[in-house]
Amino acid sequence: MADIVILTGAGISAESGLGTFRDKDGLWTRFDLSKVATPEGFIENPALVHEFYNARRANAQESSPNAAHFALAEFEKRKSGDVLIVTQNVDDLHERAGSRNVLHMHGQLSQALCAACRATWTAPLVMTPEDRCPDCDAPSTRPDIVWFGEIPYHMEKIEDALSDCRLFAAIGTSGQVWPAAGFVEAARMVGAHCVELNLERSDVSDRFDEVRLGRATDIVPSWISGLV
Repeated sequence: MADIVILTGAGISAESGLGTFRDKDGLWTRFDLSKVATPEGFIENPALVHEFYNARRANAQESSPNAAHFALAEFEKRKSGDVLIVTQNVDDLHERAGSRNVLHMHGQLSQALCAACRATWTAPLVMTPEDRCPDCDAPSTRPDIVWFGEIPYHMEKIEDALSDCRLFAAIGTSGQVWPAAGFVEAARMVGAHCVELNLERSDVSDRFDEVRLGRATDIVPSWISGLV
């Protein structure tokens, strides 16, 4: 059980070049999310869904971890098993920075999933509707991403960790996406000190004991240096 639970969101990866998806004229603005981020959208047009995630996968592959990712990885190393990183992000920048105790609650771009048998495997850089599952041979492969209307991964492990943590931090999250937006309440219930590190105040900032505002690459290393 981890004493320290750290939730990360899009804000920590934005400075690695992944924020462009939400920028004006970025990928998010060119696709209707109901068409590319729902099970129904995949059934209706799997080619469009694969096009969207192929672009995201390529963008993630071209990016690199930033100072915030490296600071968290070093913190995890120093604390030797006491730190759990729960991320809403589907990139692998935490792992590439050196973090090992990471739970991806929304899945990973680097993984493929069979919609028929639920098998998972390492995704190729480019996926197509014709790709067949290596386990059941069904032509129903999809990105291993938690879409709208689906249940996030690892919730039991996350809830167990929150029920016993003494420090909870949320980095680069909007406080708008559930269930992650409710993690601070779960941590508060067990008396954990709760810290928000964000570019600007979120929808749940008033639930934290401490709020630090600024670029993740500035405030995360500074915060961690004060802890170690």
